[in-house]
Amino acid sequence: MSTPPPRPGVSTGVFPGVPAPPAAGLRLRARRVSRDVRGAGRVLREVSLDVAPGALTVIAGSSGAGKTVLLQTLAGLTAPSEGEVLHDGAPPGPPGPEFGFVPQDDIIHRELPLHRTLVYAAGLRMPPGLPAGAVAATVDGVLATLGLTSRRDTPVRALSGGERKRASIAVELLTRPRVLFLDEPTSGLDPATGAELMRTLRRLADDGTTVVLTTHVLADLPRCDQVVFLSAAGEAAYAGDPGGLCAAFGVRTAEEVYEAVAGGARAAGAEPGDGAGGEIPEQADAPSPAAAPTPPPASATPPAPPAAAVPAGRAARVGALRQWALLTRRGTALMLHNRLSVAVLAGSPVMIVAMFAVLFRAGAFDPASPDPGSSAMIMFWIAFGAFFFGLTYGLLQICTELAVLRREWLAGLRIGPYVASKLTTVLPVLALADALLLAVLRALDRLPPAGWGTYASLFVSCVLASAAALALGLLASAAVSEPGQATLMLPLLCFPQVLFSGAFVPVPRMTLGGEALSWAMTNRWAFEALGSGVGLASLWRTGGSPLGPPLLESYGDSFGHPAARGWAILAGFAMLFLALTWWVLVRKCRDGAVRSRQGR
Repeated sequence: MSTPPPRPGVSTGVFPGVPAPPAAGLRLRARRVSRDVRGAGRVLREVSLDVAPGALTVIAGSSGAGKTVLLQTLAGLTAPSEGEVLHDGAPPGPPGPEFGFVPQDDIIHRELPLHRTLVYAAGLRMPPGLPAGAVAATVDGVLATLGLTSRRDTPVRALSGGERKRASIAVELLTRPRVLFLDEPTSGLDPATGAELMRTLRRLADDGTTVVLTTHVLADLPRCDQVVFLSAAGEAAYAGDPGGLCAAFGVRTAEEVYEAVAGGARAAGAEPGDGAGGEIPEQADAPSPAAAPTPPPASATPPAPPAAAVPAGRAARVGALRQWALLTRRGTALMLHNRLSVAVLAGSPVMIVAMFAVLFRAGAFDPASPDPGSSAMIMFWIAFGAFFFGLTYGLLQICTELAVLRREWLAGLRIGPYVASKLTTVLPVLALADALLLAVLRALDRLPPAGWGTYASLFVSCVLASAAALALGLLASAAVSEPGQATLMLPLLCFPQVLFSGAFVPVPRMTLGGEALSWAMTNRWAFEALGSGVGLASLWRTGGSPLGPPLLESYGDSFGHPAARGWAILAGFAMLFLALTWWVLVRKCRDGAVRSRQGR
């Protein structure tokens, strides 16, 4: 059963300032679609439906009925196990500017003001080379469309739940999509806010965009053009006009429909695989008058060039270098606006310096009376401080924005520039922390009065140790699914670095298994590079302390190699961890949106 076309006489001036779509809404069709999900079995069973261009369709049903799976399948993000999904009569292609998808999670960062957040999102989605004024005008138009103009300078975290939902929709409207999919957009909202959001989606559909959403809210059903009601078995128990929903099951209220469907009832006359009322006619795929491009009325605001200049389905892709630069700017802004990040940035170096001041006496490197034990421990704690800086800064970089990353990946974001931006955003801060650490320790006489060459070597060792730890933190952040898990990873990653660094138990004194594990510890190579750079071996040999030769002998040739050896190993670990981070994120994005795209 085909849904009615958009209401006649509705102009494209509903969204002033937002570029008109290159064509009217997308026609969606599902033919006997079934979907198997690993671990859950068959979730959808022979679902057939037709969504007309510019229609507002609601997918309803009890929890676990497969609403989200059907939404993702209709969107082309997940391929059906059986049957087919058609977009304008053809199989779905890669998501482009005509495609919008709003998951249940927020797809925008919360730290920055709303307008600035949308400008960054526009930079990743809209064609490259657009003037800043055109981008800002499009963002202003979208904010006006969604009633968020007064909140443009408000940090996203300070918006209400309904405003954040509209902000996520605003990201999708930047390229004026022909079809918009939303997963439970009214969930958790109060009735008034939910009704206002549905009115916004109603206006969007009236303006020509096909809108499909899932819902648990009964009040959403009468506001749509078509209801698709799924049974617990994943079948389409009803697909048709919302006004006929209750009559089809012989009940009076929508609440009773849920009870009837839970009891196994189907709409009168419907068979498995059919919409309510029978098989979808073949001519439903034929272009309808509503699918033709609609010129804007003379009174409407002229369409801005950004999205209108891009042919449907053929987005002008933002280059990798431009993506990296934009993500680096956004990452820096996010870090500076995040209070926790600022606290960690300021607090970690202070904590490490305070620890040195309490633990060690001054003059441990005095050639007249060297203290081999203290000098070795100072080198270890410098190495561990650099490691701790990098790890703590990296652990929360990715897991807190995975939903944003997945959606931006669908919009054209490459994973390589994303990972590289994390390195270029955080590593300069780490280098500054390392430099301050070395400077303060020298001022406190916890390091020897050596020349620039020695301190340049120590600085390079620290920065590479921080880079390797940052890359390890990014890998852990990519591997977990929530910030709480990342926090639990901190002691698990730190403890082996302390035990197998070769500081407390020298590598030559370890068992064969322990020595093998020490090779995988970045802290070992940072410790040895720092010891080589400061000249521990020569200091101990020339010193008169009786502890020198025995302690030196226990370390073997740990400090007998040039510092560059440790640098090369640390750089290798950093590259390995970054490559693994890229691999994990590609897999996660493809798991979240199975339809992968070439070159991403």
